[in-house]
Formats: sequence, C-alpha cells, structure tokens
Amino acid sequence: MNTPTSQFTIGVDLGGTNTVFGIVDKDGNILCEDSIKTQSYPYIADFIDASIECLKPLIAQAGGIEAISGMGIGAPNGNLNTGCLIAPPNLPWKGSTPLAQLFAERLATTYPTFNHSAFHVRLTNDANAAAMGEMKFGAARGMKDFVLITLGTGVGSGIVANGQMVVGHDGLAGELGHIRVLTPLPPRLCSCGRQGCLETYCSARGIVQTAVDLLASTSQQSLLRNIPGAELSTYEIYKAARQDDEIALRTFAVTGEILGSACADFTTVSSPEAFIFFGGPMKAHEFIMPSIVKSYKENVLNIYTDMPQFLISELMDKNVAVLGAASL
Repeated sequence: MNTPTSQFTIGVDLGGTNTVFGIVDKDGNILCEDSIKTQSYPYIADFIDASIECLKPLIAQAGGIEAISGMGIGAPNGNLNTGCLIAPPNLPWKGSTPLAQLFAERLATTYPTFNHSAFHVRLTNDANAAAMGEMKFGAARGMKDFVLITLGTGVGSGIVANGQMVVGHDGLAGELGHIRVLTPLPPRLCSCGRQGCLETYCSARGIVQTAVDLLASTSQQSLLRNIPGAELSTYEIYKAARQDDEIALRTFAVTGEILGSACADFTTVSSPEAFIFFGGPMKAHEFIMPSIVKSYKENVLNIYTDMPQFLISELMDKNVAVLGAASL
C-alpha cells in the first residue's frame, strides 16, 4: 500500500456518455480508474454523489485521501476561470453549474478529518485537458504551438499558442467544434442550437449520419445496409472500409475533407506546428487522414507555406483527458 506521503492526483474525464475517474502519479501513470454513466444522473446532486461513491475505492487504493494532492476535471464547456460548467450541450445539466465547488464541498464532508486547505479542485474544458495531457505526456511534448482535436460524442479542441493554453478572457475559448463549416452534405442541427457546426459532421454521431445520408443517396450495394440503424457505428463503418466497401470509404473520405478544410481555417488563427487528433473515430485514421491532408492543402491560405504536422495522439490507448485533467 502507498504511504500518505505519496502524491497522486485525481483526474476526471466528464464526457457526454461516460465519466471516467483515475488516480494519476506525477509520471503520468494511471494507478487505477473506474467510470459511471453520465446520462444516468439528470440531477447534478445525484451525479456528485455517484462520483464520490465511485472515487472512494480508488482513493483507498492510493493510500487514502492524504495521498491525494488535488483533483482536476475536464468537461464540455468547463470554465477554468470560474470552475463552472457553462450550458454544456451534451450534458444533462443546463445553465451554470459550479462543479469544482460542488466536488470540493462533497469531498470535505466525505473526508472531514482531512485538511482541505491545500487540496484544490480545478475544472477546464475537456479538450483543453486532453491537450494538456498530450503536451505533458504525448505527441505534443516539446511543442509550443499545436491544436488538439478530439472526436467523440462531440468535437472538441484544445489550442496551445506560444506554450500557453488559449482560454480567452472568459475561460471559454477554443470551441472549434462549433465553427460552422461548408460541406457537400445538407446542414445539420447541432445540439448547441445552430446549424452546420463541425461537430455535426465529424463527431462519432456525425460520421454515422454521413454514412446514412450516403446510403440514402444511392442504391449502391454496401455492407452497411446489412446493419440495423441502431447498431451502425464508426467501428462498423471502419470494418466495412477495411473490406473496401465504397460507401464506408466515402464516409471517411468526406469526414476527412471536412476536417481538413476546417484545419485550413484554424491555421489562420494560430498557425500551429501540428494538428493532433484523438478519439475513437481516429482508429480509422488510415482512411481519414489522407483526406484531411489533401483537403487542407487545397483550402489553406497560400501565405501558410509551412505545412503543419498531422499526427495521431500518442495516448490513444490511455485516457488522455484523465491525464490532462490530473495535470491541472
């Protein structure tokens, strides 16, 4: 068992589907982790209670609360400046939620004998947390200018410029997933209430919808037609693409075209050394990445002659958002 002098941090990846908790050491090793279903808790108080119950055995494995130096949370629309969730579109809680404060108070009542004056709970955007993890432990080590794009339930981004995370005056900068994009597909309604956001095309759900749209536009044979709609996923599309299914291949090509064009626009803002991609859909990177690069070259402003690197996260097999949140 670890002694109380050991220093670990709690890292939390609060996602639209799952919330993952990990105990992380200073070298980026996750000692233990567990998760709960985010959408199972429509009331924030119930979510906090379930989170603490999930954390208790993890904290015990680390040697007790005395071994934990703090807690970092990465969440959609998490505000680093205020510790609040601000109207997250993919989460069940609306308005402004003081999440960092709620966790700090609940931990204090759960462990009343622990001195909490030196124990800090910090919150940031989930993609910013992932970018911090990539910069400290992954593909962005040594970089001062890069953009991390996360593809999952939504599309997130973390922008690092001159070695600093870009958060803006209100703590909410960097929502590239809600930049509206031009595509060959019909406009789609986003969970944020607007139409045509990048997220509606390049999230896992957006990619599946592209496959559905392409299937509806043609009578061409496809392995995807044998999959019930509720079971269609990016993984099923990936399996079909590996069998040279034309609709599956076109789905990923269109996704790459949209992402590459968006990256060309993002370059005008921060001129990054690299774009780094993370998330389940990027397991199909061999089908998506060539289209990203091709589309980027076709759409980027000609003054940006230095081609950025297009990289896959080195932490795909780890929870980069947990690691990044812990680094807070």
